[in-house]
Amino acid sequence: MSFSLGIIGIGQFGTHFAELFSAHPDIDAVYAVDSVPERIDALEARGLTFAGRFETVEELLASDVDAVAIFTQRWTHGRIAIQALQAGKHVYSAVPMAIEEEEIRGICAEVERTGLVYMMGETSQYNAAVVLARRLHRERVFGEVFYAEGDYVHDMDLGFYDAYKYSGGEAWKSTASYPPMLYPTHAVGGVLGVLEDRHAVSVSCIGRPDTRGDGVFDKEVSMFGNDVSNAFALFEMDNGGAFRTNELRRVGYPSHKRESRFRFFGEESSFEETIDVTYWHDKRDVLEVTELIRTEGTMSLDDPRLADVSPTLRDAFVAGAARSHHQARLPQEFQGMPNGHEGAHHFLVDDFARAVSARTQPVVNAWRAARYTLPGIIAHRSMQENGARLEIPDLGDCPLPVQDLDAQQEPLDLAALRGAVEDASA
Repeated sequence: MSFSLGIIGIGQFGTHFAELFSAHPDIDAVYAVDSVPERIDALEARGLTFAGRFETVEELLASDVDAVAIFTQRWTHGRIAIQALQAGKHVYSAVPMAIEEEEIRGICAEVERTGLVYMMGETSQYNAAVVLARRLHRERVFGEVFYAEGDYVHDMDLGFYDAYKYSGGEAWKSTASYPPMLYPTHAVGGVLGVLEDRHAVSVSCIGRPDTRGDGVFDKEVSMFGNDVSNAFALFEMDNGGAFRTNELRRVGYPSHKRESRFRFFGEESSFEETIDVTYWHDKRDVLEVTELIRTEGTMSLDDPRLADVSPTLRDAFVAGAARSHHQARLPQEFQGMPNGHEGAHHFLVDDFARAVSARTQPVVNAWRAARYTLPGIIAHRSMQENGARLEIPDLGDCPLPVQDLDAQQEPLDLAALRGAVEDASA
């Protein structure tokens, strides 16, 4: 069953996703609202036709549009999602889910009460390395995983200044100081996107105050009262193991090549990702699996559709699917279309569209999104308390039917992995 969708926020991400939502066969009409209507004008001038536009978010929520996709400032997502659910709309939300525990609980409560679809668009869920590691874990190749690492390594100099200027206007410095651990889902979501049967139960976090002195991470300027640009958290898992995440905004690292990276250590085998090379290894062999997660560009970095995106951020908007991805599940309409974040964008849009059409919850539903988001909120609180180890509330598993489209993918066993690597290397 097809449905209509209203996009809230036609910025750098909203613009990109509007094209994909418009192409999906389950979505019959796409609307737009933005506080800067000229952004809608610019997108339509490039050839994308909206079914209509709204002056305000409230006007959209009062309409008969079936669903909304939220691409507004990070700290507004939770509030708008709750308003949308209360208005009877299905919700796709960019990350993070929210920045307050109360908002997260409110979203879960509204989804359970209404049965509406909620999805958080966490790109790490379909990061090519995460997809491959998840397929291995589902086949129990790792055995019990007792330790993992997930880093979101994105230096401010590599595009973030431009991004905050674009979205924050004259007050951009006050918003560019956004606390690192309140944007935790790329790192936490990548780890728990593989270890689907695990969740975090406690955390200790420390942060390093910024030393650049350019007025960005300045408590007197920051709307968040934040002066920390790099934060480091150690999470305890419910199986007694641990995982560590880093949120780094001042770092000598080519984040335009790979923003996130992951490592998993199990009792039987392990998985390690670096910038250029990725390995799976057991107690006997070391197997390079780089070719299985390699993605190719879907559009030129000079494409006019990326005109508003900093050149150092454009790599994140062009990377297509890898061999590890379940590409056969995607609609034909997506062939040749822009993708991004290591092939994730097509899968995120398809997950949401098909969940709404089938009236089931997607994999990154409200409860899974809570497990990806709430640990960071508690970690930020731990950082403010000088690294105190704090318990992380767990809201449990989704109580509603969940549609896992990748469960249809052919299982990947060790023999198949070795063969695929040999083919890729030939």
